[in-house]
Amino acid sequence: MKDFIRTNFFPLKQIFKLNKLIDLLKNEILLNKLNNNFDIKDLSSLNELRDKSVIFLDRYLEIEKVKYKKVHVISDIEKNKKFYNSITIVKNLNFAYNLICNKLFYHDDNSNVQDEFNLINGSYISKYSKIHDTVQIGHNCVVARGVEIDKNSIIKNNVVIKNSLIGNNVIICDNSTIGSTGFGFDFKIRGSTNLNPQIGITILDDNVHIGSSCTIDRGKIDFTYIGKNSMIDNMVHIAHNVFIGNNACIAAQTGISGSVEIGENVTIGGQVGFAGHITIGDNVIVAAKSGVTKSIKDHSVVAGFPAIDMKEWKKNIIKQRKYGH
Repeated sequence: MKDFIRTNFFPLKQIFKLNKLIDLLKNEILLNKLNNNFDIKDLSSLNELRDKSVIFLDRYLEIEKVKYKKVHVISDIEKNKKFYNSITIVKNLNFAYNLICNKLFYHDDNSNVQDEFNLINGSYISKYSKIHDTVQIGHNCVVARGVEIDKNSIIKNNVVIKNSLIGNNVIICDNSTIGSTGFGFDFKIRGSTNLNPQIGITILDDNVHIGSSCTIDRGKIDFTYIGKNSMIDNMVHIAHNVFIGNNACIAAQTGISGSVEIGENVTIGGQVGFAGHITIGDNVIVAAKSGVTKSIKDHSVVAGFPAIDMKEWKKNIIKQRKYGH
């Protein structure tokens, strides 16, 4: 349940020929090589190369598979020019990303979002959503364009769901938002008009439970994913591009920063904070109020800030009490 069609959620404004799209960046371009002038219909990522797309590359890296697809590379790393026959080097990659996304797609980080709703039992349901007949939806909900909700799922009151695929037997409790905008930005150029458009989705797999007042942000280009049989307590925030494996149990007020990968059968106590871009292995237990700043291996039990092996953490606590510091 990890494939999606972007235009179901974010319709194309228009299809650009590659050379016309690159012309939009003319004041930002440091180097430009085009070997094939094809239609641009999508964006790619390191995880998913899509035909007739552009990929934004913020690191020095050769992607071998680019050679076999119609993919144009846009990068701010000049040394990447030696790897690719179709590449544009720009001054500011965030600016290029924002400009191209806004020209290609309608999205709800812009004022021109495209959607139409029916008012059904006190909730606004998009005409472009797909909801199974067995789904129960409470009052004052919003289900937006492209959303699909499968069999026997329960959506309680005041829930907002957009840019999401929801599996079978999913329960989403009151006041939660699924598929909201992720927090992507340029540190040097701040403000609401400079945030990176988030044109990915959120996927909740089968038998997932989401508590009250949770926020799960959609992916920037691909998706945020919650695995089967996972249980999320109240007031949990899960940022963009997070991947959570099957059978996770996450207690209240936990915050998971962007692009964290969490394995299967993980148990996380309340008020835990995770730094971004780290990996948590399978069968890990994280004690309440821990601050996780580094990746954690399989079968670990950690606690404290920064989170360390629980046995070591307990020894440190005993030493502190014994010596008064």
